[in-house]
Amino acid sequence: MSNDTRAPGSATGRPRSFGRLITAATAAVVSVSLALPAFAQGRVAVVRDAEIETLLKDYATPVLKAAGLKTSRVQIILVNDQSFNAFVDGERIFINTGALSAATVPNEIIGVIAHEAGHLAGGHQQRLREQIAAAQTMAIVGGLLGIGAMAAGSIAGSDGGAQAGGALISATPTLVQRNLLSYRRSEEMNADQAAARYLNATGQSIKGMLTTFERFSQSLSLSGVQVDQYQISHPLPRERIALLEELARKSKYYDARDPKQLNDRHQLMRAKIAAYSGGAAAVARLFANDRSSLAARYGDAIATDLSGNSAASLKKLDALIREQPNNPYFHEFRGEVLIKLRKTDEAIKAFARAVKLDRSKSPLIRARHGFALVASGKPANMKRAIEELRVAIQAEPDNFSAYRHLSQAYGQTGDIANAELAMAEGNFRAGNTREAKAFAARALTKLPKGSPGAIRANDILTIGR
Repeated sequence: MSNDTRAPGSATGRPRSFGRLITAATAAVVSVSLALPAFAQGRVAVVRDAEIETLLKDYATPVLKAAGLKTSRVQIILVNDQSFNAFVDGERIFINTGALSAATVPNEIIGVIAHEAGHLAGGHQQRLREQIAAAQTMAIVGGLLGIGAMAAGSIAGSDGGAQAGGALISATPTLVQRNLLSYRRSEEMNADQAAARYLNATGQSIKGMLTTFERFSQSLSLSGVQVDQYQISHPLPRERIALLEELARKSKYYDARDPKQLNDRHQLMRAKIAAYSGGAAAVARLFANDRSSLAARYGDAIATDLSGNSAASLKKLDALIREQPNNPYFHEFRGEVLIKLRKTDEAIKAFARAVKLDRSKSPLIRARHGFALVASGKPANMKRAIEELRVAIQAEPDNFSAYRHLSQAYGQTGDIANAELAMAEGNFRAGNTREAKAFAARALTKLPKGSPGAIRANDILTIGR
């Protein structure tokens, strides 16, 4: 599992227009809180993990198909945040690790994905842009009317007229805010209903969504505050619960349960998140009633490595692999542990085994295999490392670490031109324009004129001038 900080609208760290539009409209004109996640207006800590991403893709695929969305275009992004939340931006669904950890069964997260798919299928983001544009106009017109009223009152010598104009100015943002929030609440209800349709179409229960809203409702009741329904963008949980209960009663899949294999993978995911977020103590709390389960022991093995005892972690992982020899992620993590123990030859074999077993063909695992080959420092491994890293980059062009390791591999072969070109491309895709141009300029002096590499280096140099 690795972390990266990037904007929700871009895998390269460059915010897309949607985030900027929300910020500009609310701050400059409307002064309205849309209750969007804080990280929807800035940079987010993104978590990359092949095991978790593959599981969430398996959760999402049937739901997205039911929603009429192209599964190849919708990307699910993990956010390193312990709160229970999810949101959409562009064609991406962002889900907090806190939501994954809190969800006791797959159906709860599948319900969250179905709800977000409802937003995507309903085109809610585009309509929100239109609502914000209308809100800007309403705020500006209201302000002009207020100024006009004050001017008229002043000319007539009427204090009452001036006061009325001032009241109109101060009231306009509140009216705009309530209109926008009302619109957002209706969208949330529409997304709930769409989610229920998708779950029914895929033969899955709505119970997970109900559990999620009941949890949220309880947290509100325990907060000791009065919630003004006109000041929040989402419907009050009790309203959503009532709607879902009605839809659930009509569904013949209400009592449907998640397949055991899917639930087992879900628990392994929760164990991994617990280990990374809170160490052995968090894993022990999560599996207090079943510390001998595969998931509990997996989390313990990860936590043991993270605590600095990689040798003990390796023994625990080997025991897990004896139980599930074809689990690619056990072999993947074993490779990471072996790298720390400086047993690169064994790590290469572990990653190669993970690549072979990984049915999702995750470019992340492929890239780590390439990294292990580079880390070996053996010239005989560099050609293979370059091949692995280029395959990983082709599948996922925004993996900056893969470009860095590719550059190292080229460097160890003496190919400095392509080493610098790899760093130029990696920095360009990461949004580091200055660094990209510096590496491109150096690469251009070494690459043959007119070669594909030279043309690409020149493109990077000229973009943005």
